[in-house]
Amino acid sequence: MTTATSAPKYGQMPTWSPSRPRLRPLRLLFGWILSAAALLVAASIVPGAAVHDFRGALAAAAVIAVLNAVLPPIVAALRLPLMLLVGLVLILVLDALMLLAADSITNGALSVSSFWSALGVALVAAAVGVVLDVVLGTNDDDTYAFRVTQRIARRSGERTITDAPGVVFLEIDGLGLPVLQRAMRDGNAPTLARWVGDATHRLAEWETDLSSQTGASQSGILLGSNDSIPAFRWVEKDTAKLVACSGPPDCAEIERRHASGRGLLTDGGASRGNLLSGEADHVILTVSRMDAEKRSNPGYRAFFANGFNVVRVLVLFGWEVLLEWSAADRAKRRDVRPRGHRGGLYPFMRAALCVVVRDLIVYGVLGDMMKGRPAIYATFSSYDEVAHHSGLERADTLEALRKLDQQFGRIERARAYAARPYEIVVLSDHGQTQGATFKQRNGYGLDELVERSLAQGVVTNVGGGDEQASMVGNAAAEATGQKQKKRPKNDVSDKDVVVLGSGNLGLVYLMEERRRLMREEIEARHPRLLPALRDHPHVGWLLVRSERDGPVALGANGTHYLAEGRVDGEDPLAAFSANAPQHLLRTDGFEHVADIMVGSFYDPELDEGCAFEELISFHGGIGGTQTRPFILYPAALPLPGEPIVGAAAVHDLLSDWRRLLNDGSLGAAEDSQRSPALEPASP
Repeated sequence: MTTATSAPKYGQMPTWSPSRPRLRPLRLLFGWILSAAALLVAASIVPGAAVHDFRGALAAAAVIAVLNAVLPPIVAALRLPLMLLVGLVLILVLDALMLLAADSITNGALSVSSFWSALGVALVAAAVGVVLDVVLGTNDDDTYAFRVTQRIARRSGERTITDAPGVVFLEIDGLGLPVLQRAMRDGNAPTLARWVGDATHRLAEWETDLSSQTGASQSGILLGSNDSIPAFRWVEKDTAKLVACSGPPDCAEIERRHASGRGLLTDGGASRGNLLSGEADHVILTVSRMDAEKRSNPGYRAFFANGFNVVRVLVLFGWEVLLEWSAADRAKRRDVRPRGHRGGLYPFMRAALCVVVRDLIVYGVLGDMMKGRPAIYATFSSYDEVAHHSGLERADTLEALRKLDQQFGRIERARAYAARPYEIVVLSDHGQTQGATFKQRNGYGLDELVERSLAQGVVTNVGGGDEQASMVGNAAAEATGQKQKKRPKNDVSDKDVVVLGSGNLGLVYLMEERRRLMREEIEARHPRLLPALRDHPHVGWLLVRSERDGPVALGANGTHYLAEGRVDGEDPLAAFSANAPQHLLRTDGFEHVADIMVGSFYDPELDEGCAFEELISFHGGIGGTQTRPFILYPAALPLPGEPIVGAAAVHDLLSDWRRLLNDGSLGAAEDSQRSPALEPASP
C-alpha cells in the first residue's frame, strides 16, 4: 500500500504524479472482436435487426465504440436536475440512437428498423458481452473506466494533485469479523485476504453499542456521537412521534442533533451511499442529504460518461433478480432452515443494492480519487441485505460478498491513477447474528405477547423490514422528484401501546403517559406484563428503570442492578459481552429510551438468537456476531492499546488516522517513494 509522505512546502511542486491508464493494443483488438461477436448474436435474436456478416459486425462495433467515447461524456457533463433518473433515461436513449447512427454510417452493415429494435440490440449485446467476459475472463473495463474518470477529473476544475495521502473508507454493511475471517480463508474475499497475507493490512475488532444497527453506528462513526439513538426505530413520547433511521427528514434531524463540526468528512470529504453525511461537502445517495439528488449532482458524471454502463447495469439487475428467485426456490425445495421471506418486491430491492447502487457508489469513489478528495466514506449494503433474507453464510450471501471484494480490488487498482496517494480502510458498522425469528419459534410476535399481558389497551406493532428497504425507496422517490409520502403511523398520539422491533431488540412504549414509566408503575398498572416477558424462553433480558433501584436488567431467574453492578440470582446478561451492563446502563440514560427494552435470548453454544421482526439474520441488539464488526486497516497506522468499544471510539480512531494522513505527519521521516502496489499492473 502507500507510504505516507509529507505535504510539499509552500511553492514546491508535489512529487506525486498520477499515472495514466495505458490502452493495450492486443486487449483493444480482442475487445473489439468480442463486441462484434456480441453484436452479431444480438442482431440475430432481436426482431427488426440484422448484421450481414462478421465484417459488418466489426465495422458497426467500431462505429459504436467511437460514438460511445464522444457522446455519453457530453450528456454526463450536463448539469440537470434529478440527474440520477434523467441520466439513466438519457444514456439509455443514447445507446439506442448510437445503434441507429451505426446503421446509417455503415451503410446497412448493421440494419436496425426502429428505436425499440436498437434498444433491444443494445441490451442483448450487453448481456452477451457480460457472458463472454465471464467465460473468457477478458473484462478489461477498468482501463477505459479509469481513463474516462481521470479525464473528467482533469476537466472539472476540482482536481488537486498533492503528496499528502488521502483515505478511502469502505464500509461493508452488516459483516461480522468471524464471517469475514472465514470468507478470507475460503476464497470468498480474495482481495482482502491478499492484503492481510501481504502484511499491508491488519485486522482489528471493535464492539458496537447496544443498538447495533447502521443508524446508531454511522452516527457514532461519522459524527462522533450516537447519544439518544436507542434503536433503529423509537418513539419520542413527549411529541408522540415515531422516528426511524431511514427517512430523509429523520436522518436529517439525527444529523442536525449530532453534528458538531468534527464530522469525519469535514473539509472536503465525500459521502457515498450512507445514512448520514459526516458533514461532507460532496454527497450522493446519502439519506440525510437526499435533497441533493433533486439538484444537478455531478457525483454521477463518471458513471454516465460510459454509455455501456447503463445497459450493463440493467442486464446485471435482471440477472440478480433471476439469481434470487432461483436461490429462494432452492432453499424452499431443500427445506433450508431458518428460512426468511423472499418474495414480493424483495428480489428487485436486492438487485438494486447488489448492482445499481453498488456500481453508482464505486464510480462515485473513483471520481473522488481522481479529483483528490482528502477523505471518502462509502457504504455497500448488498451483503447486509442478502444476509437478512438468505442467512449469514449461505451461497448467495457469500457471492454478494465476493462481488464486493472484486469492486474493492478495482478501487485498489485505481490508486495509481488518483490525484494523491490513497490508503484504504475497510470496516463494518455491525455484524449479524442468525436464528429463526421470534414469530417462527412461537407462532406469535412480541406485540401479541405484550397485548395479551396488558391489563387494558391495544398494541400497535411498528416493525418489520430491514434498513435498506427504506433507503432504496427514499433514493428512488427523491431521484424521480416524487415527494415522499408521510410514513404510516408516524403520529402515535392515539395509540395505547407501541411495540417496535429492531432486530433482536424490542421496544415497548406505554403511551398512557408522555414520560417514561417506572418499573413500579408498570407493575401496578399491568401486573402480568413484566413477568410474561421476563419468563419467556426466547427473551433474554428486560431493561426497566426502578424508582428505588435505578436501572435494572431483569431475567427469568435473576436481576442485574446496573448502577451498583450487583446481581441477585442468575445474571440475565451472563451470555452476552462483558460490556453488556455498561451498554444497557448508557442506553437507560437516553431521553427516548422505551419504558421496557427487550433483548432476545442468545445461545452461545448454537450461536443464535431471534429477531422480533421477520429477518433470519439480524442485528440491532446484543448477542453473537452482530456486536463484532471489524476494521481492516493499513499496517502503518497506529491502533490503540485498549479495546475499541462503541461507534464514537471508532470515529476518534478514524479521525486520528485521517489527520495523520492528510497532514502528511505519518511516516514523514520515512522513505516516501511509491510502493510497487501502486504501479499500474503489467500487461
